Amino acid sequence: MDFPALALLEFNSIATGIMAGDAMVKRAPVSRIQAGTVQPGHYLVLVIGDVASVQEAVQAGKEIGQTALRDMVFLPNAHPEVGRALSGERQVQETDALGVVETQTAAAAIHAADAGVKGAEVLLLQLRLADGLGGKGLVLFTGLVADVETAVALGTAVAPTQLVRQAIIPQLHTDMWENVNRHGRFGGHFTWEPA
Repeated sequence: MDFPALALLEFNSIATGIMAGDAMVKRAPVSRIQAGTVQPGHYLVLVIGDVASVQEAVQAGKEIGQTALRDMVFLPNAHPEVGRALSGERQVQETDALGVVETQTAAAAIHAADAGVKGAEVLLLQLRLADGLGGKGLVLFTGLVADVETAVALGTAVAPTQLVRQAIIPQLHTDMWENVNRHGRFGGHFTWEPA
């Protein structure tokens, strides 16, 4: 998915989020809008398109959202890996190191992912938003240890107030790579038969 700009607004009110999303697409001709509820009762609105349209849509969302706007990110030049990861595509690859950035919000995770892949030679293994995470965001980078360290540092630097935790794991065990490369939910991938 190639696009010049991306923005995500995260609301702590579903009603306000729906109104804001409506105002956003009424105000500006964005290429696409994706909106809906996530845990724990928040509403996300993602828009993509040309920079001016996305910027104008964000302004409309902020005007409606006001105090219900929990967090937001506007990327006028989003890295293509972010779009790929948002579409659910995964880079399934065992490499030298795994970097983890855990954020309080989905918007902060998108911002961290974009900063990390722009500033370091890493793969964006996963970008998960809110559902199944209690509203948090999760970014997983892979690559050489030094590159993963750089990506994690850059990712955490853009959202320091939303950071929950970061980790860099060199030489992640093969059994853990198998678990990390799956969808990430605990009960969704048991492969053994009960006794």
